[in-house]
Amino acid sequence: MKRIVSIVILIIAITAAATAQNGRTKFATDMYQAKHEMIIQELGLTQTQQKQFMPLYEQMEREIYQVNRNARALAGEIEKKTNPTDRDYEVAASALSNTRLREGEIEAKYFEKFSKILSKKQLFQLKMTEAKFTREMLAKKRNKK
Repeated sequence: MKRIVSIVILIIAITAAATAQNGRTKFATDMYQAKHEMIIQELGLTQTQQKQFMPLYEQMEREIYQVNRNARALAGEIEKKTNPTDRDYEVAASALSNTRLREGEIEAKYFEKFSKILSKKQLFQLKMTEAKFTREMLAKKRNKK
C-alpha cells in the first residue's frame, strides 16, 4: 500500500512539475492547485508561511520529478535499443532502483528547510496530508471505473 501511495504521489508530483515547466493542462493545473490548497488548509498555513513554504515545496517537487524523469529516460533508451548490453541494463536498473533513495534524499534536504518555516505538528501534518490527497485521488479514480 505504501508503494502505491508513493507511486501516486510521484505521478502527481511529476505531472505537476512537468506541466509547470511546459504549460499546464487543465487537469494537471487543477490537480496541482488542489494538492497545494489541501496542504495550505490542512496545515493551517499563515500567509507568511505560504509565501515561504510553497515555493520550496514546488522546488522539491521539481527536483523529484527530474530524478524520475532521468531514470525513465534511461529506461526508455534501453527499450529502444535493438541489442542492449548488460551494462546498459545495469545502468538503467540502477537508476530506476535508486529513484526512491534520491527522492528520500531530496525530501530530507527539504525537510530541514521546511522545519524553519513549519511547526513540528505542521511537518507531521504535511506527510499525512500528502498521503490523504493520494488516497482521495485513488478513490476518485476507482469510482470513475
